[in-house]
Amino acid sequence: MPLYQVIVLALIQAVTEFLPISSTAHLALAPWLFGWKDPGLTFDIALHAGTLLAILIYFLRDWIQIIGEGFGIHAGYDPQLRQNRRLLWLLALGSIPIGAAGLLFSKQAESTWRSPYVIGTMLIVVGILMWFAERASRGKKDLGQVQWGDGITIGVAQALAVVPGTSRSGITITAGLFRSLTREAAARFSFLLATPAIAAAAAKDLWDMRKHGGLAPEMRVPFALGIAVSAIAGIVVIAYFLKYLRRKSLMPFVYYRIGFGIIVIALAAFFRFNAE
Repeated sequence: MPLYQVIVLALIQAVTEFLPISSTAHLALAPWLFGWKDPGLTFDIALHAGTLLAILIYFLRDWIQIIGEGFGIHAGYDPQLRQNRRLLWLLALGSIPIGAAGLLFSKQAESTWRSPYVIGTMLIVVGILMWFAERASRGKKDLGQVQWGDGITIGVAQALAVVPGTSRSGITITAGLFRSLTREAAARFSFLLATPAIAAAAAKDLWDMRKHGGLAPEMRVPFALGIAVSAIAGIVVIAYFLKYLRRKSLMPFVYYRIGFGIIVIALAAFFRFNAE
């Protein structure tokens, strides 16, 4: 696999995984547009590992404090996390729906649901939901005020991310806004909630790779480079996005999703674009 392709796809993964615009849609479209071969399972693992590493590095202090507070140990700097000592258990509870959805629908998510019509439709539908959430949200609650109902609602929303085109961050941030979280709190909770889900997906992919003979020698450099680029770029994107949400709305992403969804459906209808 050429290294320039590794860099381009890793950058696309980092940007689209954390912004609410769907990594699946962009990673399906990019090879088709550029005329590249499908990078395959091994490279998917590298991208998952890179984005997982980005979240773990960026939120390391948060996770240390969340785990400590969950067990009654004051171990951090953030007053919001100290105020909400049940946050660890909210994240654990919120992770159950995506785990169940992955077990029940993984085959459909990797085959029939990867239709460009499904991807395009979900881009548009979630974009519209995001627009309504922006209008409806009171945006008053920070992480210190997240409650059981918030965790369950956002966790159920994350389960919808098994449908390609949904965007894990897009649907969970939208759910957080409907629950009156601030934009920044909704995004922060979304990224924390994504950590176990991405870790589970990476572990599953690694297991599948091992069953298929492990990492091929010619993929060692692309694999390592894919992890490094997606991790470094992911950290930058997370920092930028959280800063952006302190001051601005999600409306540019709403417009982008709807426009991109229309493009995906048009490509499928007129140019035989296939996301599988």
